Amino acid sequence: MCIQNKLKIFRYNTSLLQWIFQFALVLTVIPSCKKFIEIDPPVTSTNAEIIYEDNNSAISALTGIYANMSGYNSIFSGNIGMSLLCGLSADEFTLYDGVSDQKYWAYYTNTLVSTANQNYGSEAWTTLYNFVYTCNSAIDGLANAQKLTPIVKSQLLGEARFMRAFFYFYLTSLYGNVPLALSTDPFINAQLPRSGVSNVYEQIESDLTAATGLLSDHYIDATLEKNSSERVRPTKWAALTLLARFYLYTGQYEKANTAATSVINEQGLFNLPPLNETFLANSSEAIWQLQPVRLGRNTEDAFTFIIPSTGPSDVTSPGAGNPAWLSEKLLNSFEATDQRLTNWVSHVTVDGSTYFFPFKYKSATLDDPVTEYLMVFRLAELYLIRAEALAQLNDMDGAQSDLNMIRNRAGLPGAAATGKDELLTKISQERQVELFTEWGHRWFDLKRTQTINTIMPPITSIKGGQWQSTDQLYPLPYGDIQKNPKLIQNDGYN
Repeated sequence: MCIQNKLKIFRYNTSLLQWIFQFALVLTVIPSCKKFIEIDPPVTSTNAEIIYEDNNSAISALTGIYANMSGYNSIFSGNIGMSLLCGLSADEFTLYDGVSDQKYWAYYTNTLVSTANQNYGSEAWTTLYNFVYTCNSAIDGLANAQKLTPIVKSQLLGEARFMRAFFYFYLTSLYGNVPLALSTDPFINAQLPRSGVSNVYEQIESDLTAATGLLSDHYIDATLEKNSSERVRPTKWAALTLLARFYLYTGQYEKANTAATSVINEQGLFNLPPLNETFLANSSEAIWQLQPVRLGRNTEDAFTFIIPSTGPSDVTSPGAGNPAWLSEKLLNSFEATDQRLTNWVSHVTVDGSTYFFPFKYKSATLDDPVTEYLMVFRLAELYLIRAEALAQLNDMDGAQSDLNMIRNRAGLPGAAATGKDELLTKISQERQVELFTEWGHRWFDLKRTQTINTIMPPITSIKGGQWQSTDQLYPLPYGDIQKNPKLIQNDGYN
């Protein structure tokens, strides 16, 4: 059962101070077969109550988030997406020297900047806060909704709280301390200072814990009342996946183990399929995916990462160009017999130069049938989360067993380790070759494991920059800092 054709969704392009005042719904076409719900009035402080009086319009309000996330101009996909930009910041990509947009060079050489004339590094900030606003508006509207079907109300409230946690997870991972906006009041939000990461983490945990009790434990269709084979709406298992990741990042290893195990044990829903089936639409490994939203296209990541026979190219407009290929550092991280090299990496040779590129998504041909969805959460990450958590808890056998689940699927023998530190190193290396070019995993792993200041100086030098420890956080937008005196810029930026 596919989801379908026309949807009016939220589009926004404002600063943090302006996000309350500019909201509009525009038409986006989704290439599938079952209709999402259409609504006409924009979501504003004056009509939010109307939207949440009706199942259809309430569902559409949350559906708009997922459509926007999957779009060609989203910071979650394609050539302005997090997978590319964070991969450029880290050690995953080599940037094509013909790229003219200085933004890409700023990410690549770790020379991001936030001034009156240049803002490179704050691209995700405004978009993420606009999404947070939508979630806050939904939470307020749903709390007061009296006419929604109970199952619909519970699911939507769970989605709103899950998504708010999701967006704050990425905000704090990219920027560190961030304003914690939990309302739609423009006067409050316009003057918020940055909250400590620990306060943001408390809110993330609270939202995710609540979401696990509100979200469905099975996949549902566009009405939220019927089962579906489409894995495109968040479920309890998506909330538990992010919770497991959160607990790993915060060093709460028992809780990370428990949350990961809860999902891994759902073997009726999730398993590890062959490598070449992993990124297909509704793959048995998928915990949550995003549907493509542009007619005639599969994922935006495929169009960005798959280099055609003509070779890499400049990025001249959103959704166009193939500006980067896999770095030697990443390619050398694979073992020679790793089947991920043949299934998830491909190459082209142009004028004697060979370019290896991510090939997890394989369809970059216009008007191909829709066979691939953008993967957000998948089961392999949970095995690696649990492996790391168990290693930290000194359960070497359990950690090694989970690690080897991932290695064995890739055609590799089990990894042997003589102690905790060696096992943790092997798990880290496995994360690098399993999760490469997905959602900034490598960039965030370097930071959370405190290896970034060892690994990045020589890598940045090769890329043409000079590493500073402050480069691990991106800069806040210059304009927002000028308008809100309580906002303080990250260290290392003027």
